[in-house]
Amino acid sequence: MTAAAPRKTAAKPPRSRAREFAVQALYQHLVGRQDAESIDQFTRGLSGFHKADAVHYDALLHGCIREAAQLDALIVPLLDRKLEEISPIERAVMWIGTYEFLHAPDVPWRVVLNECIELAKEFGGTDGHKYVNGVLNGLAPKLRAPEVEADRAAGKARP
Repeated sequence: MTAAAPRKTAAKPPRSRAREFAVQALYQHLVGRQDAESIDQFTRGLSGFHKADAVHYDALLHGCIREAAQLDALIVPLLDRKLEEISPIERAVMWIGTYEFLHAPDVPWRVVLNECIELAKEFGGTDGHKYVNGVLNGLAPKLRAPEVEADRAAGKARP
């Protein structure tokens, strides 16, 4: 019997890469208070950006910054602490998830949730992904009610 050849990990889809670049860019905005244009210019120069979905990245970066107050207003009622106490990474990830719930109906809500959990695992604190999951899972029924209900009826979503 021979050992199996190591499997190559699947390349990340362009939209997943766009979310990764967006979370880093939004972190720069939240921590460094830099404007969207200078962040955008810097981020586009990063290694691997050419593999990202630039249109989706643009929508996330500029949309989240433009709609920050609206996104925060949706997120805050689900928090168990003050918004200022939330890690900038987790806040950026929750912005991305909330923005996609609102403006990317072509992305299923469960994909948005999973992508954001993965972003929080990759970039956030130890258990930050659990917090992001709780908040976005609480928002999904409000922002994507028909889709969430259909999944629940089919037994695909948590109650």
